Amino acid sequence: MLLELIDEAVASGAPLHKACATVGIAPTTIARWRAQPGSEDGRRGPTTKPSNALSDDERAEVVKIMNEPEYSSMSPSTLVPMLATLGFYFASESTLYRILRALKLLNSRGRARPPSRQRPQEFVAVGPNQVWAWDITFLPTEVRGRFFKLYVVLDVWSRMIVGAVVHEAEDASLAAELIETCCTEQGVTANQLVLHSDNGGAMKGNTMLAKLQQLGVMPSFSRPSVSDDNAFAESVMRTIKYNPAYPERPFADLGEAQTWVATFVDWYNKKHLHSGIQFVTPSERHHGHDIAILAHRHEVYNAARERRPERWTGETRNWEHSSTVVLNPSPARAVREVVAD
Repeated sequence: MLLELIDEAVASGAPLHKACATVGIAPTTIARWRAQPGSEDGRRGPTTKPSNALSDDERAEVVKIMNEPEYSSMSPSTLVPMLATLGFYFASESTLYRILRALKLLNSRGRARPPSRQRPQEFVAVGPNQVWAWDITFLPTEVRGRFFKLYVVLDVWSRMIVGAVVHEAEDASLAAELIETCCTEQGVTANQLVLHSDNGGAMKGNTMLAKLQQLGVMPSFSRPSVSDDNAFAESVMRTIKYNPAYPERPFADLGEAQTWVATFVDWYNKKHLHSGIQFVTPSERHHGHDIAILAHRHEVYNAARERRPERWTGETRNWEHSSTVVLNPSPARAVREVVAD
């Protein structure tokens, strides 16, 4: 099945190395499989049972003990020491974990449930104020161990910062106030906007969620500890911290921090040529001015090629306007994009 999918992608025009990278297999591995009779997926795992493996009776006894009422809520890391105290040893913790995984019992021990690792929903923006992403970062102060909190809200489609404030604390009420202000300034109406964030307390606080419901804004959240799920917000935070104008010394007070952030936002929105949007400013894209700018650049390049055609071996630089931006694209979309490339 895997080889058929790769063949389909390559037949549609995708480079072999990109198709292989998408499924996590090296091109040399694919070539080795094809050289074998039958040309099948070679990931078969071990073919012989280890000599020191538990016997069927021992395995059944371990499963029975792990499912006893007094032990059913214990993880192997707790159960093994407990049994050792009682004078019993059946297998190592890793073996018990392996048995539980094989029986699909690992995630149902006790009342607690692990956090969801399901990928966040894919959202597609075809214009401004459809999908926003936001985050909070720390700004150092002159007092050791004390930090100001910078709240930043970014329009995913245009990359424009639609809101940025600095406070002394991270709080859901302050975040809700910022989002409401941004929605008012941008003229956002109910059921128009998706707001994506990570799982911080300010993002999922009751005050914040109630405000989003009141505004008709759909919340979206990253998976726990997966920063790539909020890549647009992470990117703008990196731009802030690594900008040449970022102060070399800590901020003296809240007013100084607020002034610097306001200056940065003005530069970022109106002067920064963003690489993710064809090197126009976020403000130009947000307000639709980028279409004329990119068309003019295309004309300039065509004119240059007409004047000196010997300097051009192919097409001119692509200055096409990108009308679609995807937040957290699904695996299926990733495969389609590889095929399209």
